[in-house]
Amino acid sequence: MTALNIHAMSKAEILEEFAKLTPAERNELWDALWTLEERDLLGGSTPTTEEKNVLDQEMDDYQKNPNAGSPWAEVETSLRNKS
Repeated sequence: MTALNIHAMSKAEILEEFAKLTPAERNELWDALWTLEERDLLGGSTPTTEEKNVLDQEMDDYQKNPNAGSPWAEVETSLRNKS
């Protein structure tokens, strides 16, 4: 019987390996991370104090000038055309 050698990677090791991935592999991991974030938020997890501060600042900016931004469809099209 072959023994399994399981090694837990440190955050530094993960980040080092992350840089070696192809764009497609990074996209796959990005999707997985966002799925975890979404699951945590839907499961009742709340934003951190830092995240709340960012959200509050963004809301303040929006309330001061609600027409300053661009619609998501326009932003998405622009981003897709850059690649």
